[in-house]
Amino acid sequence: MSPDYIKAQLILLISIVAAIAFVGCIYEISYGAPDFGFATTWTILLISVPVGVYSFVKAVSLARKSMQ
Repeated sequence: MSPDYIKAQLILLISIVAAIAFVGCIYEISYGAPDFGFATTWTILLISVPVGVYSFVKAVSLARKSMQ
């Protein structure tokens, strides 16, 4: 395994955590009483979207690069 492949796996893990945070925030907001409050939950929601998308795209590009 190349170092780029291992790095891609770690970045993919970040993407997975961000996706779980996104879904959890949606659930908490739709429930009506978020445990961390509305401001904190919205902040986590708004941060998790770009982090998740960017880390997923970066992980895929690193994985493709390591396979060449």
